[in-house]
Amino acid sequence: MKTRLDYRLAEESDLPAIVEMLADDELGASREDFRVPLPQSYVDAFRKIVSDENQELTVVELDGEIAATFHLSFIQYLTYRGGVRAQIEAVRVNSGWRGKGLGKEIFQYAIQRAKDKGAHLIQLTTDQRRPDALRFYQQLGFINSHNGMKLHL
Repeated sequence: MKTRLDYRLAEESDLPAIVEMLADDELGASREDFRVPLPQSYVDAFRKIVSDENQELTVVELDGEIAATFHLSFIQYLTYRGGVRAQIEAVRVNSGWRGKGLGKEIFQYAIQRAKDKGAHLIQLTTDQRRPDALRFYQQLGFINSHNGMKLHL
């Protein structure tokens, strides 16, 4: 990708574009509720995220439009001598920009951001029904080293 990507923390006015990207695939469509106006639950969640210094919801702009988004969480814990790990979630590229190399550049930025914040590790989860995403993450150097488990409440 030869175009300059601009990264910035999301603003409340970005929420419709972010939620639209989150809902723009088969899995996302089944769990998100994209409509305008957005349900208040998204606004409430956004406000909690931006008020937490350990959360960064980022948008990526290309040619003045939001082309992608991701969410970094910085988790302080006692293991690894009181280390910090970064969790990257909700990585989405606008459907019009998919397949053009943005994903790799976005992850390079996110990995550097995690290093800058003192994280010794960056981790992610991906749905097993997304084999292309799993291959992409492995190409970036992520190792499928643990089995993740979830309990929906």
